[in-house]
Amino acid sequence: MDSPEKLDKNSLVGINKNRLGVCGWILFSLSLLLMLITFPISIWICLKIIKEYERAVVFRLGRIQADKVKGPGLILVLPCIDVFVKVDLRTVTCNIPPQEILTRDSVTTQVDGVVYYRIYSAVSAVANVNDVHQATFLLAQTTLRNVLGTQTLSQILSGREEIAHSIQTLLDDATELWGIRVARVEIKDVRIPVQLQRSMAAEAEATREARARVLAAEGEMNASKSLKSASMVLSESPIALQLRYLQTLTTVATEKNSTIVFPLPMNILEGIGGISYDNKKAHAKA
Repeated sequence: MDSPEKLDKNSLVGINKNRLGVCGWILFSLSLLLMLITFPISIWICLKIIKEYERAVVFRLGRIQADKVKGPGLILVLPCIDVFVKVDLRTVTCNIPPQEILTRDSVTTQVDGVVYYRIYSAVSAVANVNDVHQATFLLAQTTLRNVLGTQTLSQILSGREEIAHSIQTLLDDATELWGIRVARVEIKDVRIPVQLQRSMAAEAEATREARARVLAAEGEMNASKSLKSASMVLSESPIALQLRYLQTLTTVATEKNSTIVFPLPMNILEGIGGISYDNKKAHAKA
């Protein structure tokens, strides 16, 4: 990027490097003579204090005195022929009021933002534009509407950083001749109609319900596969199913202290009776 001094020399209006001419020198001499005659009272009028964050653009006989500004510190302003303008170089905060915008998908929204900029060339800010702050403010509003008008609502809601960066680039290019450098652009709030908010909320809720049903169906499918595998294992040993049944009853009884009445399958009794009969038969043989 070119330096501010180079931009000042190439892009400014109103700077004339020609000399003052005969009449100019005569008026210059008379002004100095007047200052000397009224000394030291004239010192209080001719000496001006420029703060650290300010610069002074001096016009002598209607022309900018030099291609660079004066300050900070003390500057000398000659009476009757010199006029100076102070320019604040600090960062300025520009609040963009809510702008009603019609997006590309025909949705009416209200968007507001904030622009941070500063003046890097005081001569350009004074000589090239009437009111640099008002011009930047109006340009920021127009650029915000133009950029957001080419985006859909979903793009505005999801891509704020990209949109803010594009607005900053456009503003920086447009205000370069005014001596403005845009530091940052932020989109603060996007307001949509209440009816559209309800529609979007209903759509989001329906999407979440559909996703929950899909997850539940996938869980049931996995559970059924696991139960199928377990049933195949239990089918190899019939007594294992009864043991599993008794284990489940033990778990339930541990969690809740209560009396549980459950049916006892006959095959278990038959198994127990068969074991007792075989034991008695074995003892008899012994």
